[in-house]
Amino acid sequence: MASEKKTVSEVPSDNDTASMTVTNVGAHSDPQAGSSANVGLDVEKATTTSPGNTAAGGLQWDGPDDPDNPMNWSAAMRQGQVLLVAALLLTVNLCATMYAPGTSLVMKEFDFDSEVVASLTVSVFVLGFAIGPLLWAPLSELYGRLPIYAVSTAVFLAFILGSAFATNLGEFMAFRFISGSAGAAGLAMSGGTLADVIPISQRGRWMALFVLGPLIGPTIGPIMGGFIAQRAGWRWVFRVMSIAIGVLSAGGVFLLRETYAPVILRRREARRRKERGEAKAVAAPTVGGEFRRCIVRPLKLLFLSPIVFAISLYGAFCFGLLLLLFTTFSAVFMGQYAWSVEVSGLSYIGVGLGMISGLAVQAVVGDRMMRWLEARNGRTKPEDRLPLMAVTAPAIPIGMFWYGWSTYKQAHWIVPIIGTFPVGIGITFFLTPSMLYLVDCFGAEAAASALAANTLLRSIGGAFLPLAGPPLYRSLGLGWGNSLLGFLAVAMLPIPWVFFLYGEKIRLSRKIKL
Repeated sequence: MASEKKTVSEVPSDNDTASMTVTNVGAHSDPQAGSSANVGLDVEKATTTSPGNTAAGGLQWDGPDDPDNPMNWSAAMRQGQVLLVAALLLTVNLCATMYAPGTSLVMKEFDFDSEVVASLTVSVFVLGFAIGPLLWAPLSELYGRLPIYAVSTAVFLAFILGSAFATNLGEFMAFRFISGSAGAAGLAMSGGTLADVIPISQRGRWMALFVLGPLIGPTIGPIMGGFIAQRAGWRWVFRVMSIAIGVLSAGGVFLLRETYAPVILRRREARRRKERGEAKAVAAPTVGGEFRRCIVRPLKLLFLSPIVFAISLYGAFCFGLLLLLFTTFSAVFMGQYAWSVEVSGLSYIGVGLGMISGLAVQAVVGDRMMRWLEARNGRTKPEDRLPLMAVTAPAIPIGMFWYGWSTYKQAHWIVPIIGTFPVGIGITFFLTPSMLYLVDCFGAEAAASALAANTLLRSIGGAFLPLAGPPLYRSLGLGWGNSLLGFLAVAMLPIPWVFFLYGEKIRLSRKIKL
């Protein structure tokens, strides 16, 4: 296995299976398709395998009812994996912005007054999100999900706790970056975990739980952090985070299991050979050529796949716009409306309610639309995830224009908060379908790398676009500054329509050697 080359063809259709090496689980309407693990097949020789008898490096399940196949675990066990990973994602994303209302307290303690540096103390955590997946995602596809969740969570906990005891700005920034890099493991692997244990027809509502973290975490984090920082000090924000992570880690010890099919099959075969007294024939991948090849896999997908690149670029803009918007809340609501530190966190309620509303609708409507399109077209394809994204995308520029000009005119405080509501809706209807789209395109075998590529570009946007906020608003003001961002959002509107209408044709024309 360590010497095999993999080729991914971004082809979801059952009729196109012959052109795939890594089987795209979105290609199948069979509920067991998510267990596909067709790893290492030659691109010209790949054939359709039975979902219940899936090959992985020459190994196969013992028929469609094999109890070791994660798709055959009990519903409670499979859903437990998803719920715990979703809780971890939420906690990690809370850490991204939870301390944001306390930046003024950090500036005072560490004796600096630069607005750009203050913004960087928040966004450097998100910069870690960009770097971490490049390590964690390939490792998970080599050694399985479980050990990577365990190691990354331990590192995350250690450096979040370290942030609470930082003695200078340099230490604080370094600890924030490292903790962000470690916390990014869940962002990169969550799609792979979903593909491992949830059939394609049910993924929409479960992906909504995963999206709670990247969307709701940065929104409700400042609300919680504002009260903690004001009453107990900014260091207690990180101590509270550490307690929450510790509780989740304890739960993971008892609940999390390995879900990645190639690793399960390889370990089982080694155990059976040992029991039969046979020589070991199935070796785990070793750190060397295979690792070096896999470590660049997300970058190959990002730059060689038009789908991954365009969706990731759109995501970088949306996520960066969201965090840039957040940087204005303290100045607007504490300065213009004279709110206190703890009350200023409530300014996130508008965008938060928009996200929750979007997630609720997505969870109910997303899978139903997939089934309706399948009934109409006679088959399902990943592009069926995109109509809701395309239809709701205009909500983002509408909300930016509303928020920008209402704050410029100093309207009643409820008016700009209402304006952020459609921004939350639009970003939710981007992030959920885009993650599902990549998971359905690349399946359990390469979903982690595809999401790592997406997270890389999205996190770079989230880390650096907010740094442009202070000079942007000083030059153009809140009205035209937010309008400029709204016009950029208008320019992005064709992207989901292009992939909904022509995505399958684009994927049919692309084969990527991994």
